[in-house]
Amino acid sequence: MSKSDQSFLRQFSLLIAGLGVLTLVLIFTAWTIYEHEPKEVDPNVAHQLAASLAPNGAVYAGNTGRAAMEAAQEAAAKAAAAQVAFGGSTDGKTIFNGVCTGCHTAGVLGAPKLGDKAMWAPRIAEGLSTLIQHAIEGYHGPDGNTMPPKGNNPALSDAQVKAAVTWMVDQAK
Repeated sequence: MSKSDQSFLRQFSLLIAGLGVLTLVLIFTAWTIYEHEPKEVDPNVAHQLAASLAPNGAVYAGNTGRAAMEAAQEAAAKAAAAQVAFGGSTDGKTIFNGVCTGCHTAGVLGAPKLGDKAMWAPRIAEGLSTLIQHAIEGYHGPDGNTMPPKGNNPALSDAQVKAAVTWMVDQAK
């Protein structure tokens, strides 16, 4: 072997040995850091992680899937209905301020503005029971105005919707 070959092998061997030592130092450092990290003490962390990694939806196929989807929707509707909004209060003003004000203050989607007698008059002429029914079940008018069922808050009871509609109608008289 020539001197240049011997020099190359010596330098290459030193490089490999140095990289091996560096690898061992990095492994030991990482292990030391890991050992000093505080461990999780919250028992719900694993459950929260599993919930966050779970799929948000499911694929349903055929009649079996349709039945499962309908059962899931029914269970969600029952759960929403079980939670009554505003602690069950039937104060129309409170419910208006919490749910209805977003649309009925600005006139969103053709909603009659609170206190606007001209906009409310034709609706009041249809009767309070019709207004309450539209507020509970939802309504799509011929002129493009839309009222989502229960103001998009399924937690409202029918009595709460009735109280809010009655209060708004009283403001327009």
